[in-house]
Amino acid sequence: MADDLHDMTVFVRVVDAGSLSAAARQLNASLSVVSRRLSRLEDRLGVRLLNRTTRSLALTDEGDRFYRRCGQILADLADAELEASHGSQAVRGRLRVTATVAFGRKRLAPILYEFQQQYPDVQVHLDASDVIANLVDAGYDLAIRVGTLQDSSLIARQIAPNYRVIVAAPAYLEKRGRPATIADLAGHDAILFGSALDDHWYFADGQGVRVASSLSCNDGEIAHEWALRGAGLVIKSIWDVAEDIEAGNLEIVLPDMALPASPIHAVFPHRRHVAAKVRLCVDFIAQRLREQMTFTP
Repeated sequence: MADDLHDMTVFVRVVDAGSLSAAARQLNASLSVVSRRLSRLEDRLGVRLLNRTTRSLALTDEGDRFYRRCGQILADLADAELEASHGSQAVRGRLRVTATVAFGRKRLAPILYEFQQQYPDVQVHLDASDVIANLVDAGYDLAIRVGTLQDSSLIARQIAPNYRVIVAAPAYLEKRGRPATIADLAGHDAILFGSALDDHWYFADGQGVRVASSLSCNDGEIAHEWALRGAGLVIKSIWDVAEDIEAGNLEIVLPDMALPASPIHAVFPHRRHVAAKVRLCVDFIAQRLREQMTFTP
């Protein structure tokens, strides 16, 4: 078993380092030892993990899957040893997190502040931006993203079951009437936002309607403010409007008609082991979001 773990460690180090020679230097071992351990691992598994030449190496499909599993196993082992020997006080270092501006400001920033207070040896940096960055190239440890994930090469964990609602100010609904059916939405003013500005609103059951809009923007907070001022109907995530609904500033339209869900995910870089500080932070964020987002219409 010890040899198996050593072979896995060598394999992961080779992939992370980008070459056998670089891995050998990091492991303080000879190139022949690293090559022999890698070959032995492939022989035992009966598959080729790496396509290697004198100038480069590349993971095979089997190697890519095995790399991810090995990385997780080794990270789990390191975390277990860390927890047993030092406990939470050993969680330290810089933690770089990215999220959208609105979610970062409204939900994530207070949670990360609380997390840093609980783990004072962790230095947290939050990059609030609506530009979806490449996590590996930008050096992020973690991203919090809302909605459908496009990049399947990333490792993701759903941390909150966010849903979306159509809302409007009570004053607007008193003036224009409360829609009773999906078809009624076509006769109302809609506020559109985002990059696509899609004027077709679809529901979870497949029904849809084309809406009319005189106000649109690229920012969700502006759309939120327009809705509060009585400008019309807008689709928003519940995390963004729950307090306004509870306070009576906004009202849910067609509450029995579900929109497609937009869950909140924690996303990790593909080729980076999930460190203890990242796992603790994700668990902390998930717990706080569950506590905050208990609102139901």
